Amino acid sequence: MLEVHPTWREDILAAFETLDPEYRDFLERGNCLPQKPRIFNAFKTLPKPQVRYILFGQDPYPRAESATGHAFIDGAVETIFSPTGLSKAVNRATSLRNFVKMALLAEGALRPDDLSQEAIAAIDKNGLIDSIDELRRNFERNGVLLLNAALVFEDKKSSARHARAWQPFIRTLLSRLDEGTELILFGGIAKTIRKIPEAARFRQHLLEHPYNHTFIHNTDAHALFGPMRLLRRHCVRG
Repeated sequence: MLEVHPTWREDILAAFETLDPEYRDFLERGNCLPQKPRIFNAFKTLPKPQVRYILFGQDPYPRAESATGHAFIDGAVETIFSPTGLSKAVNRATSLRNFVKMALLAEGALRPDDLSQEAIAAIDKNGLIDSIDELRRNFERNGVLLLNAALVFEDKKSSARHARAWQPFIRTLLSRLDEGTELILFGGIAKTIRKIPEAARFRQHLLEHPYNHTFIHNTDAHALFGPMRLLRRHCVRG
C-alpha cells in the first residue's frame, strides 16, 4: 500500500506512522475507496522535487471505477469532449464540468457570455487533450500534487471522521515540504486545511469549490490555472 515514488518514501512512511494504529488497521483491511493499491497514487506519479502546488480535494469519489487516488481525476471519465460539446461523463460530473469550462474560458477558447454545448462543440480541438489521464499529466507537468484532505471514502456520514483521521498525516507532510510550495484550497476544504498550523507558512489560493457555477467565472481561478494551459497537449507553465 505504501509503494510511492522513491523521493516520497521517507516522508510518506513518517506521515503514515502518525495515523492512529487502529485507523492504520482499518486501511489495511481495505474496506474503503479507492482500492488499497491506489490510496497513495498521487505520490507515485509526481516526484517530490517537482511539486509546486498541492491541490486539496475533499475525499475520493464514492465509486470504485472513479476513485483513482488522485484528487479531481475521475477514472470513470474516458473522453473530455464529444462532437456535441463536453462528453456525457464530464457533463454528469458537475465539478469536472465546471473546471473544464473555467479552463476553456481562461485560455480564451470560450466567451464569458456563451458556455453552451454548441459553443464548446465549435472549438477547434486540434492541440487539446481529450482524456482524463492527459489532464492528470498536465496538472503534474505544472507541479500540481492532486491530494484529497481525506485519502479514503467509506460512506457519506463518515467523511468528516476520515478527514480528521488524516490530519496528522497532512500535518507531517506539510512540515516536510519547502515553503515555496503553494496550496490550492476549494470551498469548505479551505476551512479544514487552514486550521492546520503547518499550513500557515505556505501561500494559499482560496477558491469556491468547482461544484459551484460561479467557479467558471472566477478571475482568481483564471489567473492561477490559465497559464498552466491544462487542456493543451504537453504544455508546461513557464
